[in-house]
Amino acid sequence: MKSVRRPKVVPEPTLGNRTLSTHSLRSNPGDENGGPGGGGGDDWLPPKVLLKPPGQLTLTEQELEEEFTRILNANNPHAPQNIARYSHKEQVFKASPNMDHLIVHYEFDGYLIYKNTEDTTPAPISTNAEGEPTEGGEAPTEPAAASEAGAGGEGTPPKPESAPSGEGAADVVVEEGRKPKGPLRNQFNFSERASQTVNNPYRERWTNTEPPPQRILSDTVNQWAIFDAYMEDQQQKEKAVKEKAKAPPANTKLQRDDAHSTLPIDRDAHSDDVYYKNPELRKALTIMERMANQNTYDEVAQDYKYWEDAADELGDRKSGTLLPLWRFTHDKDKRKMVTSLGWNPHFPDLFAVGYGSYDFSKQGAGMIACFTLKNSSFPEVLYSTEAGVMCLEFHPQHPSMIAVGLYNGTVLVFDIRKKIDTPVFRSSSKAGKHTDPVWQVAWQKDDLDDNPNFFSISSDGRVTQWTLTKTELMYTDVLKLRYDMDPNLASQHGPESKKLFGLAGGCCFDFNKKTEPLFVVGTEEGRIHKCSKEYNSLYLLSFEGHQMSVYTVRYNSFLPNVFLSASADWTVKLWDHDNPKAIMTFDLGSSVGDVAWAPYSSTVFAAVTADGKVFVFDLNENKYDPVCEQPVVRKARLTHVSFNPFEPILLVGDDRGNVISMKLSPNLRKKGGKGGDEDEEPHFSLITGRLKQTRIFDVGSKKGEDDAGDGDVSDTAITLRSSNNALARFDASSPAAQYLAERRTFRGLERKEGETEVQKAEEGRSGVARGYSGEDGKDLQTA
Repeated sequence: MKSVRRPKVVPEPTLGNRTLSTHSLRSNPGDENGGPGGGGGDDWLPPKVLLKPPGQLTLTEQELEEEFTRILNANNPHAPQNIARYSHKEQVFKASPNMDHLIVHYEFDGYLIYKNTEDTTPAPISTNAEGEPTEGGEAPTEPAAASEAGAGGEGTPPKPESAPSGEGAADVVVEEGRKPKGPLRNQFNFSERASQTVNNPYRERWTNTEPPPQRILSDTVNQWAIFDAYMEDQQQKEKAVKEKAKAPPANTKLQRDDAHSTLPIDRDAHSDDVYYKNPELRKALTIMERMANQNTYDEVAQDYKYWEDAADELGDRKSGTLLPLWRFTHDKDKRKMVTSLGWNPHFPDLFAVGYGSYDFSKQGAGMIACFTLKNSSFPEVLYSTEAGVMCLEFHPQHPSMIAVGLYNGTVLVFDIRKKIDTPVFRSSSKAGKHTDPVWQVAWQKDDLDDNPNFFSISSDGRVTQWTLTKTELMYTDVLKLRYDMDPNLASQHGPESKKLFGLAGGCCFDFNKKTEPLFVVGTEEGRIHKCSKEYNSLYLLSFEGHQMSVYTVRYNSFLPNVFLSASADWTVKLWDHDNPKAIMTFDLGSSVGDVAWAPYSSTVFAAVTADGKVFVFDLNENKYDPVCEQPVVRKARLTHVSFNPFEPILLVGDDRGNVISMKLSPNLRKKGGKGGDEDEEPHFSLITGRLKQTRIFDVGSKKGEDDAGDGDVSDTAITLRSSNNALARFDASSPAAQYLAERRTFRGLERKEGETEVQKAEEGRSGVARGYSGEDGKDLQTA
């Protein structure tokens, strides 16, 4: 049906349609109203006169038509330019790009929805067979009508039907306006790809909460009201104390029932004993206990102070041995693992042991025990914790303070001077507590306010600094181990690295001994990162070389650029913190639990493995093989190792709660340089306080006593030494030398028969050979 084109009707001129040009202010002679006989509708308006200021420049038509481009930007004119920042990675100042010029004055996220959108459009209303309206229901389809439409052919249009009348017409219109819905698909799980691995999109959800109800309360407070309140509170407290005193104990009935089957016992507590409170008596009991232990383990004490392995003087003189001394254990900790070891920096015989478990299914309470070499039967100090102890360390300037990290993420600080069982500081969930186990803690220098502080690392990817104030333990997150901070990892995964990864799990860290802000961090993925406390937005350098978790990293005390790393991939690696590749790699054949540098040499370090062996390397002697490889325990895994900073003693802990102390032979504690006795310190006697003299006694020699020690002895002679003193020198052809070399293994020395300790100390030797092992393996004691 064609539509009839209608002519346009010119609107009548009104005041609202007038323009500001001078032509519109005059009447048009051709208009009906503005003609000569029309009366002139606009003639009454005054003409518009264009006023020009004096001295205005007159432009030509071309100059007037010329276009000028004007650009408006949103740059901040007050923003600083040419900003230079210091790069800790390259150690130079670098120019940084200009700052962001965007300034947000106000931002508000609304929650209103437009009415005419699809989300807010109501569903069409249809009627069912009974004539009742229904919302959102689909119109029933008729198969017969569909088949008729298909049989009519493609070119035959459907015949229009007469529109129904009445109420039914509205229903038909609604049903014709609706579109059939497509198949519903679950947008979270459905995927048209062959794989069903779906990456869920990130979403943010905003909520609108109503403010809590408020109530205005007013009251009068004066002096007598406060006094009455205090008096009422005091009366309630006194009443509660009286009721508690009158109430019988809870186990009274149980005691009455079992009175005939139990014997009377003394229930007086130790706190009520006068002798237990006496400090002088306690000191005397401690001395007596140490004397009894020293007498019981006298042979071990003598070996600790005077024994030296004579085999170090034989052979290639590059290998050494470890002599087992005391074994420290506690009955309550036999089923727990030794998770940390730490020597006291002030007392050379005191060390702390942390007990816990690395097995997730065997977690329980932890224990901290402080042992001394003077008493191996029982710890001097004992603390219990609610979770397993994972790490601990003594404060270097305040030797009574111990920082402890637990499996549940809590950090504690104990003071062994205070006779209390609770820590003096404890982290809480509100004060930055770690969410995963704390694997290592390390004390640092006091801050500018002289407050002690220490650092901790956990599997939650945080390196946190804890500051001890007078009232609380404050925390600061120094570094978060993000994956996108590693440039190598970011280049592999591209821009999706920030979305796919979170924080890396930290396992260990160690601070540089010379440059305080620098430290290295070992992670669960086998990566090592060099970081700085002053620059936490990017790693200074990343080291790749381990394939499994890194358990320990240790900086060298003498060479500030060198550090060691021990991993579960059976290797120990030597690194230079300026080179991303390892300098040397040592394969130990089993998972390495811990590694430690020797405090007396820059080339000696020790490592322990899961098969119960201790390895001691001296890079000055052999760069490929250990100078000592010795099994220590059977059917147990060694977890930690630690050198004594004052004595040639090595501590080793296993997964059965045992701590074994061992003495290093002379070949394992060489200080480098010329070597020999010239590098060793003089040895003083603990009994007389005199410097021991060096005397050589030839056994089996034909020379007399006057020239003993001055004669010529062959290079194959056997020399027995105690500390720095030569005790006896055997000629290789003598019967004594053959007896020792063929049938006996030297074990130690003791004084001569009938000789006192004072005479032995003044003479400067430890006497004849104390014991040997025969061919059958049994020990043979000599008088």
